[in-house]
Amino acid sequence: MTVRFKFLTLAVVACLAGLQVQAQGLHLSPNASAAAATNEPATADFIVAVVNSEPVTNSEVQREVRRIELQMAAQQRPKPDRLRLAADVLERLISQKIQLQLARDSGIRVEESAVDQSEQSIAAQNQLDLATLHRRVEADGLSVNQFRAHLRDQIMLQRLRDRELAPRAQVSELDIDAYMQAQQSAQDLSKMDINLAHILIAVPENATAEQVRGLQSKARKALERARAGENFALLVQELSDPSAQANGGQLGLRSADRYPDLFVEATRELTQGAVSDVVHSPAGFHILKVVEKSNAGLPAVAVTQTHARHILLLPSAQQSEAQARARLLDFKKRLQAGQADFAALAREFSQDGSAAQGGDLGWANPGMFVPEFEDVMNRLAQGEVSEPLLSRFGMHLIQLVERRQVSLSQAERREAVRAMLREKKLAESLLNWTQEQRGRAYVELRQSPL
Repeated sequence: MTVRFKFLTLAVVACLAGLQVQAQGLHLSPNASAAAATNEPATADFIVAVVNSEPVTNSEVQREVRRIELQMAAQQRPKPDRLRLAADVLERLISQKIQLQLARDSGIRVEESAVDQSEQSIAAQNQLDLATLHRRVEADGLSVNQFRAHLRDQIMLQRLRDRELAPRAQVSELDIDAYMQAQQSAQDLSKMDINLAHILIAVPENATAEQVRGLQSKARKALERARAGENFALLVQELSDPSAQANGGQLGLRSADRYPDLFVEATRELTQGAVSDVVHSPAGFHILKVVEKSNAGLPAVAVTQTHARHILLLPSAQQSEAQARARLLDFKKRLQAGQADFAALAREFSQDGSAAQGGDLGWANPGMFVPEFEDVMNRLAQGEVSEPLLSRFGMHLIQLVERRQVSLSQAERREAVRAMLREKKLAESLLNWTQEQRGRAYVELRQSPL
């Protein structure tokens, strides 16, 4: 068993009282406490819909409507039409109830420790301790138990969607080829940034044909040396016209439409670090090297990689989650006191395939770990050891070894495209799957919410 898992989750789709769900996690709304000060008049409660015998009440709908209105007001966005908003909220609550029923019926359960971890993650992301988080939640009119129930529901929904939608989001090599070719052939040059370096073999204005042939031969020899791996900047200093020697011959990172068309066409199919054929312009002969290239439709050519190690304990009949967490807390205390070595502890106690390597997970690109693991890892400073955390694989203790910026190989860029396409397929599959579940359920609409 290993924590390394190329996986892309769907974003959580519901907001909890006073909590905004954003791409990077759950964050407290700065105006969350305003909900408690609105003094909204009490509304009559009644059943507005029945979903497979489970009711949806007017108070549920109105509570969510008020939360959205407060959030939009805080963002200074126009107030939505209340009746339309209530209808949209009702439909979303119906879909959520259908999916929660399916999750429970199919045996999906959420451990208390998973809710604990989610709660701690929200507090950490909003720079709060748990006690302050609970006070903020209660100021919004929710009890801590209601808040934790909301969290439990969201975790259960996410696990259900992970299970149901992953098979629908397979991406083939042909899918990747087609996407990359489409992006390269239909590039908007204003959205592609490139940095080119060049060697200029200048041709005088009144050069004879023989002189031009000699200079062209010089350019070809320069090209051979560049492609043989000689330092391009040194070749610039040795061979290039003095007017083109500044900055090692680099012309600077800019949008492709700000480069001469001749240069763009010569390097369009080249990857970072590649060298073009000899290019002839009115100024002379050029050898172009792609220093950097990025396309808004394709993944970045450089990413931040993370090198981490971990200790994994598997909860079992012989070792409960609480016991596993307590053992890892003890390991952390020993590490902080200098009484133990992380690699030695991992080799002795970790129940993961990386144990033999001292828990070393190697260098990893973004998205290569499950989100609950990666979120914690990304907040660590170099050398820092995390609190114990629970993932779908078990209980972990993580240490960040190092981070670095690296250029992606062609294979790694293809994997990044695979992740992008998988995310798109997941989003499409979620919509279709939600509609399928809605069509199969018994839904009785009784009365419009007020």
